[in-house]
Amino acid sequence: MEQLSSIVACGIVATVLVDLWSLVRRRLFGTALPNYLLVGRWIAQFPRGRFRHESIAAVAPTRGEGWIGWATHYLIGIAFAFLLFAAAGRAWFEQPALAPALLVGIATVAAPFFIMQPAMGAGIAAGRTSRPGASRLQSLVTHVFFGIGLYAGGLLNHQLYSGV
Repeated sequence: MEQLSSIVACGIVATVLVDLWSLVRRRLFGTALPNYLLVGRWIAQFPRGRFRHESIAAVAPTRGEGWIGWATHYLIGIAFAFLLFAAAGRAWFEQPALAPALLVGIATVAAPFFIMQPAMGAGIAAGRTSRPGASRLQSLVTHVFFGIGLYAGGLLNHQLYSGV
């Protein structure tokens, strides 16, 4: 049970860091915040058998899409923390190291590039957006921050559970 709570906490910490990075990015560079309502709209279409859209923004809003999107965002962060556990094992949580967390963080950019963006109408790796290069760079940097967040979450958990 302790291991499960460590993984969940690690995913939450990493996702919070991503959210904080989004706020900093908006302030420094004027970039738009991620729209998790659209993620919620996409997920809400699943029971209707709709998994791919030309433009998720053109789909009629769905009741509850905001909380669905935000919950999905955090659940994905937790699922990615499970990937870290699968890749690095229990030993990583006993002695967190930056490299494995960073590698997992960077690897997770495959999910938006090859699943979410194409399914929501943005194309593979944001290829159908107005500035694909900027979108790709933004996604990659965000996932680097996610990896740093996994490491921070691992350190925090280690300190809490080992009494360091």
